[in-house]
Amino acid sequence: MKTTNIIRITVCVFLIAGIATAVIYRKQFNVAALESWLAGAGVVAPLLFIGIYAISTVLCLPGSVLTIAGGVLFGPIWGTFYNLTGATIGATMAFLIARYLASNLVSRKTGGRLRQLIDGVEAEGWRFVAFVRLVPLFPFNLLNYALGLTRIRLFHYVVTSYICMLPGAIAYTYLGYAGRNAVAGGEGMIPKALLGLGLLAFVSFLPRLIKRLRKKPLHMLSVAELKQRLDKGDDILVLDVRGAEEYVGDLGHIRGSRNIAIEDLPRHLDELKAYRQRPIVIVCRTDRRSMKAAQMLIQAGFSNITVLRGGMKQWNRNRLPVVR
Repeated sequence: MKTTNIIRITVCVFLIAGIATAVIYRKQFNVAALESWLAGAGVVAPLLFIGIYAISTVLCLPGSVLTIAGGVLFGPIWGTFYNLTGATIGATMAFLIARYLASNLVSRKTGGRLRQLIDGVEAEGWRFVAFVRLVPLFPFNLLNYALGLTRIRLFHYVVTSYICMLPGAIAYTYLGYAGRNAVAGGEGMIPKALLGLGLLAFVSFLPRLIKRLRKKPLHMLSVAELKQRLDKGDDILVLDVRGAEEYVGDLGHIRGSRNIAIEDLPRHLDELKAYRQRPIVIVCRTDRRSMKAAQMLIQAGFSNITVLRGGMKQWNRNRLPVVR
């Protein structure tokens, strides 16, 4: 057996054993326990906390407990910094472990829908990392390992993770800080609690906001522009997403176009992989289904998608040639 394989198996065994141990003792993992561990650490307490956060992330322990603990132990400002630093270090370690252990195997063995999913993630790169970090609905610990199986660049992963985890880190750190003050009966307890709740409300609203911002504006092409490009012999795939009967029906279809009904499109993405980076013009009867099909292709990692404005109705209004 190769030395590399022995090392990988050893790392995998230790990782599984560590995660199993963490799961068994996770009930003992709470704010009080952390405070007790750090009580005698003095000036190195922040470094020890960052180290605990990083290792806990690798071992899939709940990050929310640590983030709230950071606010309790270090306050809203330094607590946010320590939380964010520990989380990013841990996420990077998990990312690199997954990349070292399994990324080559995944690259060789995956196909079909899983391959399409991975290709879509890789095509978006740092934008996908930004989305999943800003939307705290994804399982943070598992996501770190899953992203390590892709070819996303490490630098993009680390920097984007650090920046885009900031809103959630601020909200949960401040929640811990406000909770500590509430228990202690400190001054300004009510305003601090309300601010903490407001930050949590903002974070919970992020999924809807980011979903809207993440939608790429679709480029629309006029029938005259498409006709001109086709006459020039440009390398364009005209993809007609109507049903087979509509394709040969009263409106006809554009010569040289390819017909894949929108309902069947997810099953035929592999057949279009040659055009993943090349121009595709989506055609339908009008615009509605065309835009839906375009979004499906964009989400699958296709990067040069255009919609024919007005579809085949507009093509016919301009008396352009069709095949029936």
